[in-house]
Amino acid sequence: MKKVILCMLMVFTTSVTIMAQKQAIYDRSSIKCMGVELDGSQTLRVLGYGRNRSDAKEQAMKNAVWAVVFDGIREGVSGCNMRPLVTEVNARERYEDYFNVFFADGGEYKKYVTLRDTKKRSANKSKDKVGYSYEMTIRVLRSQLKARLKADNVIAVSYTHLTLPTTS
Repeated sequence: MKKVILCMLMVFTTSVTIMAQKQAIYDRSSIKCMGVELDGSQTLRVLGYGRNRSDAKEQAMKNAVWAVVFDGIREGVSGCNMRPLVTEVNARERYEDYFNVFFADGGEYKKYVTLRDTKKRSANKSKDKVGYSYEMTIRVLRSQLKARLKADNVIAVSYTHLTLPTTS
Protein backbone atom coordinates (compact mmCIF):
# COMPACT_ATOMS: atom_id res chain seq x y z
CA MET A 1 0.00 0.00 0.00
CA LYS A 2 2.83 2.39 0.84
CA LYS A 3 4.42 1.77 -2.55
CA VAL A 4 1.17 2.62 -4.36
CA ILE A 5 0.75 5.86 -2.41
CA LEU A 6 4.40 6.78 -2.97
CA CYS A 7 4.07 6.07 -6.70
CA MET A 8 0.91 8.16 -6.95
CA LEU A 9 2.59 11.02 -5.09
CA MET A 10 5.54 10.93 -7.51
CA VAL A 11 3.21 10.98 -10.53
CA PHE A 12 1.26 13.89 -9.07
CA THR A 13 4.43 15.89 -8.31
CA THR A 14 5.80 15.27 -11.79
CA SER A 15 2.56 16.33 -13.48
CA VAL A 16 2.33 19.53 -11.41
CA THR A 17 5.93 20.41 -12.32
CA ILE A 18 5.30 19.82 -16.03
CA MET A 19 2.12 21.92 -15.99
CA ALA A 20 3.95 24.78 -14.24
CA GLN A 21 6.68 24.71 -16.89
CA LYS A 22 4.13 24.76 -19.74
CA GLN A 23 2.30 27.71 -18.21
CA ALA A 24 5.57 29.62 -17.82
CA ILE A 25 6.28 29.12 -21.52
CA TYR A 26 3.20 31.02 -22.63
CA ASP A 27 3.38 33.78 -20.03
CA ARG A 28 3.42 37.22 -21.64
CA SER A 29 4.10 39.06 -18.39
CA SER A 30 7.83 39.10 -19.02
CA ILE A 31 7.63 42.30 -21.07
CA LYS A 32 9.41 45.34 -19.66
CA CYS A 33 9.56 48.87 -21.01
CA MET A 34 13.10 50.14 -21.43
CA GLY A 35 12.15 53.61 -22.64
CA VAL A 36 10.07 55.81 -24.90
CA GLU A 37 11.39 57.64 -27.94
CA LEU A 38 10.29 61.10 -29.03
CA ASP A 39 8.52 59.65 -32.07
CA GLY A 40 6.12 57.74 -29.79
CA SER A 41 7.79 54.36 -30.13
CA GLN A 42 8.48 52.15 -27.13
CA THR A 43 11.61 50.11 -26.53
CA LEU A 44 10.70 46.83 -24.85
CA ARG A 45 12.57 43.85 -23.44
CA VAL A 46 10.56 40.82 -24.56
CA LEU A 47 10.75 37.06 -24.16
CA GLY A 48 9.66 34.66 -26.89
CA TYR A 49 9.51 30.88 -27.16
CA GLY A 50 9.67 28.67 -30.23
CA ARG A 51 10.85 25.37 -31.62
CA ASN A 52 13.99 27.03 -33.00
CA ARG A 53 15.72 30.40 -32.68
CA SER A 54 13.96 32.09 -35.58
CA ASP A 55 10.55 31.00 -34.26
CA ALA A 56 11.48 32.28 -30.79
CA LYS A 57 12.56 35.66 -32.24
CA GLU A 58 9.36 35.96 -34.26
CA GLN A 59 7.28 35.07 -31.22
CA ALA A 60 9.09 37.74 -29.18
CA MET A 61 8.18 40.32 -31.84
CA LYS A 62 4.55 39.15 -31.83
CA ASN A 63 4.47 39.30 -28.03
CA ALA A 64 5.76 42.88 -28.10
CA VAL A 65 3.11 44.08 -30.55
CA TRP A 66 0.39 42.06 -28.78
CA ALA A 67 1.27 43.68 -25.46
CA VAL A 68 1.11 47.18 -26.94
CA VAL A 69 -2.20 46.46 -28.67
CA PHE A 70 -4.09 44.44 -26.04
CA ASP A 71 -2.33 44.14 -22.70
CA GLY A 72 -0.43 47.36 -22.12
CA ILE A 73 3.02 47.48 -20.58
CA ARG A 74 3.01 46.96 -16.83
CA GLU A 75 6.71 46.78 -15.93
CA GLY A 76 9.74 48.90 -16.65
CA VAL A 77 10.78 52.51 -16.42
CA SER A 78 8.31 55.25 -15.64
CA GLY A 79 7.08 57.34 -18.53
CA CYS A 80 6.04 54.39 -20.67
CA ASN A 81 2.55 54.40 -22.08
CA MET A 82 0.95 51.63 -20.05
CA ARG A 83 -2.49 51.69 -21.66
CA PRO A 84 -3.19 49.26 -24.48
CA LEU A 85 -4.19 50.68 -27.86
CA VAL A 86 -7.37 48.59 -28.03
CA THR A 87 -9.46 49.15 -24.92
CA GLU A 88 -12.77 47.89 -26.29
CA VAL A 89 -14.20 44.95 -24.38
CA ASN A 90 -14.06 41.68 -26.38
CA ALA A 91 -12.13 43.33 -29.21
CA ARG A 92 -10.03 40.19 -29.72
CA GLU A 93 -13.14 38.19 -30.47
CA ARG A 94 -14.90 40.92 -32.45
CA TYR A 95 -11.93 41.51 -34.76
CA GLU A 96 -10.63 37.93 -34.64
CA ASP A 97 -10.33 37.56 -38.43
CA TYR A 98 -8.43 40.84 -38.69
CA PHE A 99 -5.94 39.97 -35.93
CA ASN A 100 -5.46 36.39 -37.14
CA VAL A 101 -4.16 37.77 -40.43
CA PHE A 102 -2.30 40.63 -38.74
CA PHE A 103 -0.38 38.30 -36.36
CA ALA A 104 0.18 35.46 -38.85
CA ASP A 105 3.78 34.31 -39.35
CA GLY A 106 5.45 37.03 -41.42
CA GLY A 107 2.30 39.14 -41.09
CA GLU A 108 1.65 42.85 -40.99
CA TYR A 109 2.78 43.18 -37.37
CA LYS A 110 6.40 43.13 -38.61
CA LYS A 111 5.95 46.60 -40.13
CA TYR A 112 5.60 48.01 -36.61
CA VAL A 113 8.62 46.31 -35.05
CA THR A 114 12.27 47.21 -35.39
CA LEU A 115 15.41 45.74 -33.87
CA ARG A 116 17.24 49.06 -34.09
CA ASP A 117 17.95 49.23 -30.35
CA THR A 118 19.28 45.69 -30.14
CA LYS A 119 22.94 45.45 -29.23
CA LYS A 120 25.04 42.54 -30.42
CA ARG A 121 25.10 39.66 -27.96
CA SER A 122 22.45 41.31 -25.76
CA ALA A 123 19.87 38.59 -26.33
CA ASN A 124 19.46 35.96 -23.65
CA LYS A 125 19.14 32.59 -25.35
CA SER A 126 18.41 29.24 -23.79
CA LYS A 127 17.29 25.83 -24.94
CA ASP A 128 15.22 23.27 -23.10
CA LYS A 129 13.29 20.10 -23.98
CA VAL A 130 10.42 22.09 -25.46
CA GLY A 131 12.42 24.49 -27.62
CA TYR A 132 14.23 27.80 -27.45
CA SER A 133 13.60 30.90 -25.39
CA TYR A 134 14.89 34.21 -26.65
CA GLU A 135 14.84 37.49 -24.73
CA MET A 136 15.61 40.53 -26.84
CA THR A 137 15.20 44.27 -27.10
CA ILE A 138 12.53 45.36 -29.57
CA ARG A 139 11.20 48.78 -30.52
CA VAL A 140 7.47 48.93 -31.28
CA LEU A 141 6.37 51.84 -33.46
CA ARG A 142 3.34 52.62 -31.31
CA SER A 143 2.16 55.80 -33.03
CA GLN A 144 2.27 54.19 -36.49
CA LEU A 145 0.50 51.10 -35.15
CA LYS A 146 -2.19 53.30 -33.61
CA ALA A 147 -2.68 55.12 -36.92
CA ARG A 148 -3.02 51.76 -38.72
CA LEU A 149 -5.63 50.50 -36.26
CA LYS A 150 -7.57 53.75 -36.62
CA ALA A 151 -7.42 53.57 -40.42
CA ASP A 152 -8.70 49.97 -40.29
CA ASN A 153 -11.53 51.03 -37.92
CA VAL A 154 -10.37 48.74 -35.12
CA ILE A 155 -10.10 51.64 -32.68
CA ALA A 156 -12.26 54.72 -32.71
CA VAL A 157 -10.94 58.06 -33.87
CA SER A 158 -11.05 60.55 -31.02
CA TYR A 159 -11.81 64.15 -31.64
CA THR A 160 -10.93 65.42 -28.17
CA HIS A 161 -8.20 67.67 -29.50
CA LEU A 162 -10.66 69.68 -31.57
CA THR A 163 -12.39 72.66 -30.06
CA LEU A 164 -15.91 73.56 -30.99
CA PRO A 165 -16.67 77.12 -31.90
CA THR A 166 -18.51 78.99 -29.23
CA THR A 167 -21.38 81.33 -29.92
CA SER A 168 -21.33 84.70 -28.23
